[in-house]
Amino acid sequence: MDTNRKRPPRLVHVFQSIRDPLYFVTMVTWQRQPLLANPVVLEAFVERTTRQADIGIAVGRFVIMPDHIHLFVGISPGQTLGETVKHIKQSITKALRYTKPDLRVWQPGFFDHLLRNGESYRAKWSYVQDNPVRARVCTDANEWPYQGEIVRIERT
Repeated sequence: MDTNRKRPPRLVHVFQSIRDPLYFVTMVTWQRQPLLANPVVLEAFVERTTRQADIGIAVGRFVIMPDHIHLFVGISPGQTLGETVKHIKQSITKALRYTKPDLRVWQPGFFDHLLRNGESYRAKWSYVQDNPVRARVCTDANEWPYQGEIVRIERT
């Protein structure tokens, strides 16, 4: 979803009424550049998302692909998804620009989907976990080194 677009007025009430929302988020690189599947990005991602857990932002499972990142994010009251994604993108950009100062890393905005139940979380994760195999960057999803879980998120 483009974070600059406003939601229809009726949805504001829906989003405010959901306790402990869990989002499935995708961030994509500028012009689909294969910049992300490397140890520098993984380290920046893990460091940032681990710090965010201290302020009520739970990044659960994630997969870093060469040109995009999929992650699950739980947001506590007082936090916003837009700010959360902004900080993750900034951390990764800073790490990548250490060696390439003028590099444009991200497409504007991000895509998000509010998960409604535990089944939805499990189904999405199953699909996302197999992403590296479908992209032919590995033959076994469990061996892809750029995936993990920062905070265990349980949904029933």
